[in-house]
Amino acid sequence: MADGKTRNGRFWAVALDRAHLGLWDWNLSTGDCYYSPTWSKMLGYAEGELANTADLWLTLTHPDDRQRAMDSGDRHIAGQTESIETELRLKHKDGHWVWVLDRGGIVERDADGKPRRLMGVQTDITKQKEAEAALEQVNIRFRLALAASGTGIWHHDIGTNKSYWDARSREIFGLVAEKDEVTADLWHTFLHPDDKEATEQAHQVSAGSDRVVAVQYRIVRRDGVVRHVESLVRFIAGVGSAGQILGTVRDITEEKQRAAELAYAAEHDALTGLLNRAAFDRLLGDYIGT
Repeated sequence: MADGKTRNGRFWAVALDRAHLGLWDWNLSTGDCYYSPTWSKMLGYAEGELANTADLWLTLTHPDDRQRAMDSGDRHIAGQTESIETELRLKHKDGHWVWVLDRGGIVERDADGKPRRLMGVQTDITKQKEAEAALEQVNIRFRLALAASGTGIWHHDIGTNKSYWDARSREIFGLVAEKDEVTADLWHTFLHPDDKEATEQAHQVSAGSDRVVAVQYRIVRRDGVVRHVESLVRFIAGVGSAGQILGTVRDITEEKQRAAELAYAAEHDALTGLLNRAAFDRLLGDYIGT
């Protein structure tokens, strides 16, 4: 283990290189700004290839990010924030943009307490941002598919005993509310009396199980209208928590009505409404058999 005497400039240079961190050191009194070789390397430049001017980082910053980055520094210097922390894009030598997380702050003040020197590090977070963008694309397609299918999403946090319904779930239940969070016992109050016990049991999925439970049941909305719904329910483990119950809900009332109409039409004459021959023979056979 290296002691304090051996932690010289070379030591810290190696540490920065291994951690892939770019260091900047800005002297407000002189306007000079130092950028570590690792900072230049992060952008594809060799050591000494870039001039260490105070505004070098700004000339390489994406136009859409400049004001936000400057505001972050100005607020910290003015004493409004404890540190500088912002995300921005810097232009790589080959022309593409590198996303970095910039963190730093005041490390030295003059006799009057005014900031004299700032230091910070920038971390390449390009892969993270690309992963976030890819995930957002997946989420967009997922939300579009849910919207097209008329499916709502809800979840219940076991540890906190809190439940959350998205806008579509609230619409299906006829619930007028702007927030996703609902009381934990609200769902039970909508269950049809004849379906209540079986439905509640079906939603009691075992912790640790990855089984998906499908259940159909009736709800009674506050206006008295009875609707048929279908839910898919499963347990989702949580890191450092008791986990949650995640589910979907879809209104299948019209599907139930069409199925009933088709079943009726299959057994009744369209003109008279009486049982057709096939249905009559089957009913007669059942009667004779008993």
